Amino acid sequence: MSLKSERRAIHVDQSELLCKKGCGYYGNPAWQGFCSKCWREEYQKARQKQIQEDWELAERLQREEEEAYASSQGAQGGQTSLGFTKFEEKKSNEKTRKVTTVKKFFTASSKSVPKKDMKEAKAPSPSLTRQYSLETDRVSKDFIEFLKTYHKAGHDVYKQCKVFLEAVHHKKESNIDELSEFTQDFYQNTADKLQMYWKVPPNKVEEAMDQIEKFIMTRLYKHVFCPETTDDEKKDLTVQKRIRALHWVTLQMLCVPVNEDIPEVTDMVVKAITDIIEMDSKRIPRDKLACITGCSKQIFNAIRTTKNEPASADDFLPTLIYIVLKANPPRLQSNIQYITRFCNPSRLMTGEDGYYFTNLCCAIAFIEKLDAQSLNLSEEEFSRYMSGQASPKKQDSDIWDADTCPGVKQMHRNLDLLSQLSERQERIVTEAKKLEKDLIDWTEDVTREVQDIVEKYPLHIKANSQALASIDSENVEDDRLPPPLQPQVYAG
Repeated sequence: MSLKSERRAIHVDQSELLCKKGCGYYGNPAWQGFCSKCWREEYQKARQKQIQEDWELAERLQREEEEAYASSQGAQGGQTSLGFTKFEEKKSNEKTRKVTTVKKFFTASSKSVPKKDMKEAKAPSPSLTRQYSLETDRVSKDFIEFLKTYHKAGHDVYKQCKVFLEAVHHKKESNIDELSEFTQDFYQNTADKLQMYWKVPPNKVEEAMDQIEKFIMTRLYKHVFCPETTDDEKKDLTVQKRIRALHWVTLQMLCVPVNEDIPEVTDMVVKAITDIIEMDSKRIPRDKLACITGCSKQIFNAIRTTKNEPASADDFLPTLIYIVLKANPPRLQSNIQYITRFCNPSRLMTGEDGYYFTNLCCAIAFIEKLDAQSLNLSEEEFSRYMSGQASPKKQDSDIWDADTCPGVKQMHRNLDLLSQLSERQERIVTEAKKLEKDLIDWTEDVTREVQDIVEKYPLHIKANSQALASIDSENVEDDRLPPPLQPQVYAG
């Protein structure tokens, strides 16, 4: 089994991490390979097309009803026509209201919030006030202090954030994808307003967006993380069960260039596992991304320390897969979905955070589809490992320290050899019993076939009525035979 073949099984071309539309940003499996911007464009086009088709269908059905009603009720009086007209007006108003409600999700956030909601947003609702914790109070104070440096722009940003939170409170029964779209629109509109209207420099805009995300997501976390209306929890359990079943996967199978015998490398691996597990304890998408970035940097450091050279992308991905298998992070899919839905899209589309996040998504997809061919194993070996009937044999260097007694090593090697011989003997006994059964079955089959043939074609032997005469006895009835030979005596 060559090193090259092992790498081929888990190699991912870097071009596959980019948006498949070719815009240059990082894609995401949750967005069908598009980046956040392209996905929203495609999603809105699909929704607008669906709305248009629904509108045309409603108009066609209305015309058909009107024609059918007119043909059947043409002879009736004006009172009936008046009632039908009111009915049609009510139906048309209801249809227009539904279409307008759907279209609200595809307009800018400043236009999506009614004026009534903006007035009510000046005073937070009691239900939201009760949910504020010490952390949210601290975040609010920090956010206000931060916005003071932006003067009028900061005041406008704070007002828009309060309006947004109140609008989300009224939309809390909406679909999680609709809330995600609403949040992404708010991010985009706020960033555009800061840069174009208030002329804030790009670096300051990015800093402000980080603080805005922290402010609003601290309050919305309980409502939008792993909501009951989604199957995020089910996916979490599926991935967790899958990773638990793959606990036997070794460094050699994934071709991970990390030597855990080096104490410094071992510490880096432990820190990487800690970072990826700690992701679940964070409430803000940016902080969860920071945990992923910290884990990835520890992986690169471990590879560089082991190889004494910079790590490559082909080294990073299999090592990340190994770390995820070792850590089995809690609520992994829920955290991925939460980041995808509510993180500032600019962080996922560019930069090291977006790169590491995209690689983590690829690692999870690889784990979900991992099979025998990916690990260069036979189907039988893979099935035995997955079922727990066997486990990969470790090398002596993976088990023993350098100062271990040679006699102890030899004793354990002998025990392993005896265990292998015992397994081999069990297989031989099983095969022998199978062979014995096959021989018995074959004998019975042959006997049965012979009996069937004898019964089908019986053998009849006719006895001779006349007794056979001895050729040397005297036969009085036939004198043509010569007399018996008499011994001749010769005198010597």
